[in-house]
Amino acid sequence: MGRCQELSEFKRGTVIGWHLCNKSILDISLLLTIPRSTVSGIIRKWKQLGTTVSQAQSGRPCKMTERVSAC
Repeated sequence: MGRCQELSEFKRGTVIGWHLCNKSILDISLLLTIPRSTVSGIIRKWKQLGTTVSQAQSGRPCKMTERVSAC
């Protein structure tokens, strides 16, 4: 089973914008059609780090092949 695609920088910024406008996590998830856990994770990360940019991940990068184009 593969992993889900990462949200775009624009969508993460939109989540933070709605959060700053005092929208609830449920309202944000319904507006953007993304899971509540994802919305709360984005907000939590923004509060801790002050940014929504993806951090470097540890481990070996996925091998790209002709048969499988994504990890």
